[in-house]
Amino acid sequence: MPQTTISPTVVPAPTITPAPGSASLPRPTSSDTIGLATGGAKDINNFRENIRNDYLPLPTDITYEGLFYDYYFDTGAQQVPKKLFSPSYAYAVTRDPLSRQTEHYLSVGLNSGMKESDFERKKLNLVIVLDISGSMGELYNQYYYDQSGQRQDAYAGEGIRKLTKMDSATDAVVSILDQLEANDSFAIVLFNSNAHISKPMGLVRNTNMNNIRYNVLDIRAGGATNMSAGMQLATDQFRNYYEVDNHEFENRIIFLTDAQPNTGDLSTSGMMGTMKRNAENRIYTTFIGIGVDFNSTLIEEITKVRGANYYSVHSPYEFRQRVDEEFDYMVTPLVFNLRLSFESDGWRIDQVFGSPEADQATGRLMTINTLFPSSREGGETKGGLVLLKLRKMSAEAQELINLTVTYEDRDGRSDRSDVTIGLQGISPEFFGNSGIEKGVLLSRYAALLKNWMIDERQHVQYSFPWDPSVREDTGIIIPPETGLSQWERQSLPLMVSEPYRNIFRDFKRHFEAEIGVIGDYTLGQELEILDILSR
Repeated sequence: MPQTTISPTVVPAPTITPAPGSASLPRPTSSDTIGLATGGAKDINNFRENIRNDYLPLPTDITYEGLFYDYYFDTGAQQVPKKLFSPSYAYAVTRDPLSRQTEHYLSVGLNSGMKESDFERKKLNLVIVLDISGSMGELYNQYYYDQSGQRQDAYAGEGIRKLTKMDSATDAVVSILDQLEANDSFAIVLFNSNAHISKPMGLVRNTNMNNIRYNVLDIRAGGATNMSAGMQLATDQFRNYYEVDNHEFENRIIFLTDAQPNTGDLSTSGMMGTMKRNAENRIYTTFIGIGVDFNSTLIEEITKVRGANYYSVHSPYEFRQRVDEEFDYMVTPLVFNLRLSFESDGWRIDQVFGSPEADQATGRLMTINTLFPSSREGGETKGGLVLLKLRKMSAEAQELINLTVTYEDRDGRSDRSDVTIGLQGISPEFFGNSGIEKGVLLSRYAALLKNWMIDERQHVQYSFPWDPSVREDTGIIIPPETGLSQWERQSLPLMVSEPYRNIFRDFKRHFEAEIGVIGDYTLGQELEILDILSR
């Protein structure tokens, strides 16, 4: 498929007119700067783990931003950025692989002018919150609740002790403790039915860290799950830290849980309200999801709050490796309140992929609450892309789109950038660069999987044939927002109806061909999923 660098002089490629005073170069830049990625989910490990253990995942187990963060993207940057945040754009015209209907996309590359050598994590005031409720004592790869909501005895018939969620969680806590430096301060809060302080806030240099590690690994699970109590007690630990110099200190809560609250304030709004108030005081939150039955529905919603992100533990070894590589980025948000204003007579934003705030987008505005630093390799950025699907308002739609991006840095200083894009008559298949081609492929993949999970869950009791939402005439539609009415996640066996099995076979062929064109063979892990679902 043809790939063209966007340039004001290239025809018939879409033209991008930079704001006055800027210049463009013919090739994407490779520099020693950091990249940027959105907050929200940082992986889709829980989705993969459910598939591998023969469970039907929740639709919220796979998010577009979590999937994007598994991969590196050519962001389309044509010069070394000079600002903290500098967006770049690429355009695509492509047919849906099932319906063959023409679709239009615009990618927003998330670039930064901050040099990697200049990035340094601030001193950290950290509260680690650990769920020690009864569900955390069960096996990592089994569900605590069956389909009727009754507790599962994961140890029945087992003669040996296997890895539990608590084992994974305490190992993760130790991995986090190993990242702390002498001038960092931390506290540990434990919660089940109630919450209590296991270790008061204090400097690392004044703490016997070996004793703390030993005590953490010795924690046992039991009791109900009162997440709101854990969050409130964690918040209380910052009473003496509201006025710290934000140039010198970072305040963060890291909350480890399987997210199955069954007592206390069970509302999303209650937990989110506390997190929003914390964010106003520059206290931000990271969630670490534990276990195959981790309830992503709850966490996916509340981590849309400013400064929030979440990870899921796939294995203790892999999480330790990830913390070693990314901890400083995990706890250091850089860009806030990003707004992309989209002005055009002929085009609208139809859907946003790759941002946890996608549901807040309108036809003329995209919002992203937080951007975190992200690693770069070979001129590409990990998770460094947000994708807009565009809607053409008429057959003779005006070509020009005016884009204005505004954002704030950590100190509340505002900045903006303006660009005009001309979408000239181009026929599919056209991709401005490999980054947008990868983004479109992964967005279609995730949308197909979400539709499948929604359909299978809605029709689990049906004994007669039903039509899938994704068909040859409709193509891969944008799935509806959905969620469970309760947080105690129940298991369903992995099931793939015959119509979807055929769709997955067809899409797998398309996906495999695209891997060859894009040249990113790490995408092969998605082929493994498609292979399981098409058998």
